[in-house]
Amino acid sequence: MSTIYDIGRETGLSPSTVARALSGKGYCSEEAKIKVQKAAKKLNYIPVQAAKSLKSKITKKVMFCIPDIYNPYYFDMIREVNRVLEQNGYYMILVHTGHDAKKELEIVDTLKERFVDGMIILSFHFDDKLMDRIRNSGLPVVLTNRCDSYADEENFDCAYVDYMKAAYIATEYILKKGHKKVGLLVGDIREQMGYERLEGYQRALQDYKIPYDEKLVIYSDFTKTGGYASFSEYLKRDGLGMTGLVACNDLMGIGCIQACRETKIVLPEQLSIVTLDNTDYCSCTYPELTSVDMRQTQVGQNAAELLMERIRQGRRYTKMISLMPRLVERNSVLQL
Repeated sequence: MSTIYDIGRETGLSPSTVARALSGKGYCSEEAKIKVQKAAKKLNYIPVQAAKSLKSKITKKVMFCIPDIYNPYYFDMIREVNRVLEQNGYYMILVHTGHDAKKELEIVDTLKERFVDGMIILSFHFDDKLMDRIRNSGLPVVLTNRCDSYADEENFDCAYVDYMKAAYIATEYILKKGHKKVGLLVGDIREQMGYERLEGYQRALQDYKIPYDEKLVIYSDFTKTGGYASFSEYLKRDGLGMTGLVACNDLMGIGCIQACRETKIVLPEQLSIVTLDNTDYCSCTYPELTSVDMRQTQVGQNAAELLMERIRQGRRYTKMISLMPRLVERNSVLQL
């Protein structure tokens, strides 16, 4: 790879003159500029971005961390984040954390190396340890979950959809259809992704005067395989003790449909299902799934725009943007 020193030897000009001609900064005669440009083209000179970044302290790169690269829930969000970043002259570095809390901590710590200008991060659980690392990272960060503990001038913002409200909407919809025995297929309730959904489900039951039954809560891991395995085990253990089910994402709902098909449970006649996410998969099942739209595209846009405000405009104060989920009706719920 050619350098300014190679161009200097080619033109007989000093490296500093070559640098001024290439950058357009500082005095350089028109004759020298023409010489340098011709030599740069001849030698296939390409500026080294790393060196420019070291000097300017601007990398034009943003890290986007997601916990499950295989989940279609994230696809629209990734596309929208990338669109906003490109409009601002930035590139996205996509990092798959694999739902690994230790890996998330390690990745946040790399921000101190300044190889990106900021980060957008999705996590199943923003606990105190992760939040401490984010606060000490020294760079702007956008979370895509709710954070209730923050000061006015933190280094992070939040762009998120209300998970608790989403589970409430899904549960309420089934209850309004006349169902009294409504189950929940959820992830680990020790994590934010799980307990917020459980809380929404419980509040809906309470508001409609339906007793909470722990036996109707089935734990899984937000994957199709996990949803299938957990619901199959539930059926073997307890039989179908419900007429309605809220699956806390589309993948688990699809896994549940598979388990029902294998055990000859007819949908929605014997079991009505509402999922959360409203990905394209909902219209590819039979029956097509009623689902709560989690506004992934808008979350991605908001997150990227908040980060660009921090990086390009120097905003210091914290912003929190909460979106309301919305129900998309299809035909997976039976009116009783």
